[in-house]
Amino acid sequence: MEISVASVTISVAIVVVSLWVWRTLQWVWFKPKMLESYLRRQGLAGTRYTPLVGDLKRNANMLAEARSKPIKLTDDTRPRIVPFPLHMLKTHGRTFFTWLGPIPTITIMDPELIKEVFNKVYDFQKAHTFPLGRLIVPGLVSYDGDKWTKHRRIINPAFHLEKIKNMVPAFHQSCSETVGEWDKLVSNKGSSCEVDVWPWLLSMTADVISRTAFGSSYKEGQRIFELQAELSQLIIQAVQKAFIPGYSYLPTKGNRRMNATAREMKVILRGIIDKRLRGREGGEVPSDDLLGILLESNLGQTKGNGMSTEELMEECKLFYFAGQETTSVLLVWTMVLLSQHQDWQARAREEVKQVFGDKEPDAEGLNQLKVMTTILYEVLRLYPPPCQLTRTINKEMKLGDMTLPSGVQISLPVLLIQRDTELWGHDAGEFKPERFKDGLSKATKGQVSFLAFAWGPRFCIGQNYAMLEAKMAMALILQKFSFELSPSYVHAPDTVLTTHPQFGAPLILHKL
Repeated sequence: MEISVASVTISVAIVVVSLWVWRTLQWVWFKPKMLESYLRRQGLAGTRYTPLVGDLKRNANMLAEARSKPIKLTDDTRPRIVPFPLHMLKTHGRTFFTWLGPIPTITIMDPELIKEVFNKVYDFQKAHTFPLGRLIVPGLVSYDGDKWTKHRRIINPAFHLEKIKNMVPAFHQSCSETVGEWDKLVSNKGSSCEVDVWPWLLSMTADVISRTAFGSSYKEGQRIFELQAELSQLIIQAVQKAFIPGYSYLPTKGNRRMNATAREMKVILRGIIDKRLRGREGGEVPSDDLLGILLESNLGQTKGNGMSTEELMEECKLFYFAGQETTSVLLVWTMVLLSQHQDWQARAREEVKQVFGDKEPDAEGLNQLKVMTTILYEVLRLYPPPCQLTRTINKEMKLGDMTLPSGVQISLPVLLIQRDTELWGHDAGEFKPERFKDGLSKATKGQVSFLAFAWGPRFCIGQNYAMLEAKMAMALILQKFSFELSPSYVHAPDTVLTTHPQFGAPLILHKL
């Protein structure tokens, strides 16, 4: 009997559809329920699984409610920035699980468990739940295993303290230009003037990274910043629809613009890198900016162990995001908190005067600013740029007394940890820079409880860069102005990849 083509086609279609349905059911229901049962047998408490969306909608609703109203300066910021994790902490204890769509995420607060996660970099790897994230935070921070080791080795020379000290004149140029513009604004008004410092600080830190990363290609660097800022906003909008399956692949207006922006950034970066490589072949002396040092380090690797041009471009994009974003939020919250705590502002200014007088700040002097260091650490503790860090498990793992299955994630809730009274004392929510007077180790009592720059082998490679830039900016500001909160200031810390002031930071600047 002949089998018709139509019947074969129908049979194949049935098999394909059945397979697709089975895999979908596995992903949406069977695997999450199996993992939920596994975690509960381990004694872990958590939310019940809601098919596909998990806790995404609940989290989004609580965030929208929290963001709808500002808070007082003396209020706890956690209910506004991380309302859902805070609610879970209060109702389920210090270790619990929630659902990022169909993926169970275990939140831990125990410093010993956190230390274990950070130390075992090959077992607890970076989570890549939302693929669009790599458009804005690519490169080293998104890699794992041997690739991370290779990139870290090649990039390290660019962030040696001696190399960063050579960039201090570029820090000074960008920061002094901004302070000079503020001086003009204040002078035009007499001796005092309201200035929303937030957009100025964003522009200033972008200018710094453009100069220090790309040197002579500074103008092209500025365009990269503009594109990256636009890309950040588009990604945030897309994240809000992350619970819609396949949304990131749909040809929406936002997704098309994201792709076009990413392409333009690649064209600019490839042009800058190719120009540098041609110059080197022509006998030009290598530049002492971040890109120049990175290229020299890469070219010094043995054949097959270096980075491709595509990988170099990804690292340049990371320079931009990490270098600009982290320092701008550190500076804006430093100015807000010093406006609120005038005694610490006065102490910081007195130290700057003792070290520099009216002279231009230099690298050696910046490293002598001990009071300023304690202030910056305390700001980073209270307003950490990342509110949480996430790791993923790809095989069954022991973590403390728990045995965790492949397919779960670990959340390290940075903000909750750094404001936790059990770890930091009854005054954990208060601005007290003196807690860092004897250094980080004494302040944390040797526990892994300060995560603003992560910890362990994967600590932030740009920590020294960010701290030195922040000290330069604050030294120049304190030499020229005293400042206080404007009556129009509204306290509304908000997470936009990092913790931003939702309504800006209008301050009253007084010329000294």
